[in-house]
Amino acid sequence: MTIHIDADVKFDSKVLTDVAEALEPHSEEMFKQRRGRWMAVVELSHVERNEPGPDEDKNPTVKLRVTSIEVAADEITGGRLRGLQREMYDRRTSGGTLFERDDEAQSA
Repeated sequence: MTIHIDADVKFDSKVLTDVAEALEPHSEEMFKQRRGRWMAVVELSHVERNEPGPDEDKNPTVKLRVTSIEVAADEITGGRLRGLQREMYDRRTSGGTLFERDDEAQSA
């Protein structure tokens, strides 16, 4: 049995050197396009967790940091990433539907 914890997610504002270097080629475009959007592959790492005491009226929190990122440099790569994102979303939100794998259905 899995215990569900409704934790708030926060992002650490520290930008690692590798992440900054990966974003640098896109920085001019990002600066110019105030409402721009960019598809990327991102790796997150756990930085910190905060579990409030039993008398505190707060949710637990987990802080994450972007440890690696690659931004799609063209429309073709961006489109492929967007398709993958849609597939991942469908799998995450498909509970009990045809997208569910057989071993997941049996363990439920």
